Amino acid sequence: MYYIMSSITRSKSHISVLMSAINPLANPRGAKKQCELCQNLAYLQCIKCRVTFYCDTEHQQADWVGIHEKICQLLIPIRTATPFHSLQTDRDHHRAQILHRQEELIEISRAVAQKKLFEGKYQESLPAAQLSLRCAMDVYGPSAVQLVPAYLLLAEANVGLGSLAQAEGYLSQAEWTVMKTPECSQTVRHQLHRNLGRLYTATENLEGALLHFANDVYYASEEYGLDNIVTCGGYFLMANVFIKQEKMDIASSLYTEVASTWHSHLTKLLETHTPGSMTLEHSFDEAQQAEADQMLRAMLKVQESSPKQAAAQNALVAHSLAMLGFLGGSPDKALEFGRKALQSSQLVPDHSLREPIQSLLQLAAERGPHPTIAS
Repeated sequence: MYYIMSSITRSKSHISVLMSAINPLANPRGAKKQCELCQNLAYLQCIKCRVTFYCDTEHQQADWVGIHEKICQLLIPIRTATPFHSLQTDRDHHRAQILHRQEELIEISRAVAQKKLFEGKYQESLPAAQLSLRCAMDVYGPSAVQLVPAYLLLAEANVGLGSLAQAEGYLSQAEWTVMKTPECSQTVRHQLHRNLGRLYTATENLEGALLHFANDVYYASEEYGLDNIVTCGGYFLMANVFIKQEKMDIASSLYTEVASTWHSHLTKLLETHTPGSMTLEHSFDEAQQAEADQMLRAMLKVQESSPKQAAAQNALVAHSLAMLGFLGGSPDKALEFGRKALQSSQLVPDHSLREPIQSLLQLAAERGPHPTIAS
């Protein structure tokens, strides 16, 4: 590990984590520190920021992996006592700085939680999602619509962990907040219905899930358009429900829509790409990269296991994964899926993607094991 920890007891002093015991005499009379994750009485503190506390080493390590490593230093000015300023202008300036840092913290924690969710790391996503909710409450108040994205992250994590009652509680809170906020954005509404669809899928209410995913697509298309990478996430989830219903033709049609949307988007990125001048982060964030990888891999797996394999569709999805790998700085991934795409394209006479696939393979081979584009 990259950090050193001394425990509250001598017997744990060998544990390599970034902690020290809290000195009770350093706290104001009657003040007690709470654990960052469970809000129980804390006995340990982070020795780097010294403003974050934990009940035990297990929660410290969970928080470090989940979010704290990325935001440790950002917490210091936010959680440190406000210095005295005699002038009102100085006090206003300090408050504006703190607000800016809090908003930054909300965005970082949301992005980290979402990326972990797309990667299937549901337990790891919880600290970031919880932090996002607490910060949003501090900035916007306990009933603001700005809390909804954090509720949805927590709901998605709990669906993934099988804690459906907890997920339902978070979604009820999000749904109530949206209902009493008529000016709520289309983005928040599509995210709400997407997560309700996930919950209904997990409880095997498949018709209810399809209804929510249809609403998800509607609101997303109103905000982003039909042929958009955000909107097609709803199509992908609908397709998975139709697979559960053994309606493979409908699922295949929706998968085709998803694959075509991502292929078109990645092709445009590749066409404007020049070495060293662009990364995927300029076009979409890490969470969207993880979402694309998860969706495309899942579709390819389903298609390859289908008795009615469509070589042209396999080539399209594999080529998309190859472009995603190349633009993300992974030439090995580009070569792996590029070869799969080429093999599938060769089964289709005069396939239009054969030449672009071959060009990408050449670029990936030239890039080799030392990519110049950071992921």
